[in-house]
Amino acid sequence: MSQKENVKNDQMNDILKFIYEILPESKLSEKVKRKLVNELEHLKAFTIDARPARIAIVGRRGSGKSSLINAIFGEMRAEIGDVKARTGMGKWHTYQSDSGNLEILDTRGLGEADKPEEESLQKSAIEEVQASIIEKCPDVILFLCKAKEVSSRIDEDLSQLLELKETIQAEHDYDVPIIGVVTQVDELSPKSADKPPFDHPVKQKNIADATDVLSVKLRDKVSNPVNVIPVCCYVEFEGNEIVYDIRWNVDHLVDYLIEQLPNEAQMVLAKLAKIKSIQKKLARRIGSSIAGATGLIGASPIPGPDLPIVTGLQMMMVTTIARISGNKTDKRTVMKFLSALGLNVGAGFAFRQLARQLLKVIPGAGSAVSGLVASAGTYALCEAAIAYFIEEYSIEKVRETYKNIFKSKKNEAENE
Repeated sequence: MSQKENVKNDQMNDILKFIYEILPESKLSEKVKRKLVNELEHLKAFTIDARPARIAIVGRRGSGKSSLINAIFGEMRAEIGDVKARTGMGKWHTYQSDSGNLEILDTRGLGEADKPEEESLQKSAIEEVQASIIEKCPDVILFLCKAKEVSSRIDEDLSQLLELKETIQAEHDYDVPIIGVVTQVDELSPKSADKPPFDHPVKQKNIADATDVLSVKLRDKVSNPVNVIPVCCYVEFEGNEIVYDIRWNVDHLVDYLIEQLPNEAQMVLAKLAKIKSIQKKLARRIGSSIAGATGLIGASPIPGPDLPIVTGLQMMMVTTIARISGNKTDKRTVMKFLSALGLNVGAGFAFRQLARQLLKVIPGAGSAVSGLVASAGTYALCEAAIAYFIEEYSIEKVRETYKNIFKSKKNEAENE
């Protein structure tokens, strides 16, 4: 882990430590306290324990494994072999970028006829992959198949995929999720409709048919259910700059992939993919969860003494959203965000002081905060953090976002 990541984790640890220290003294019920501890553990896994996702990509030579890696990063990270098999010994590779890393089990193409360019130590492709799986457990398996080859004989490939799934279950006691990926949909007819969104009716039907065929084969031979997602990953680079890009549905694949990953692997993939819609979806999921938790605190009979806990949860949420964005985040960055909302926050602020400051920007909160106000205020902070860190809006728009969302959420709750 880098020194920067250690500093970020120290900040999150400080907030966690603060909440855990004051939680026993709280007047909250034991049920609410257990709920808060669950939320804290969830955030800890998502942030402090964050690690690169481990993805096993399985498919025949030419199915587009390297192209998919590059499409996810939006950068040239894997060399593409147009003619000869390039991927040799089945082993874990760490693909690195400034936004985050991705661990890929780089497999020799199952069913390939010629030898790969790289060294291979095992007797067969399946033995190579199994050796790497025993070494490290994948979070998920992507099974890639070219759109034009879904109807070809892939029974052997599917049998080997089932072997991998069973090996993971036996070695790691983990029922690994499998995602089917239909690649190179741009090659389906009519070829004239070769650019996204591929909205030609015949093209769309052929894409749907290819997806259905692979879905049925995976269901019958390997696992049920298996979600199958069609994609186009074609990108051309010059000097690591994108000069031609017809990626399609990769964002949908990444979105679904993140849902299948364990908590500790989700944030890094969201950061490196740089897809704002996915980052916002993840941020809102966290915001909704924390808003519910702070609402429980606000609804307690004597919420005033527990306001620092609300503040701590809100700061963990804001810091987490900042990290999801992939932008530089530290204590100073969070302070700038709070200042944008109109808070006068000094460099050495304490959470109890910050709690009083936050009440000033939550309309109608007064000296105490109801469950409704706490929940609405927290979710408004979530949307303001998204506007500031992910959308990178102006300070004026961030403030406007906070006020509008707070009013909207408060009215929704009052009318329920």
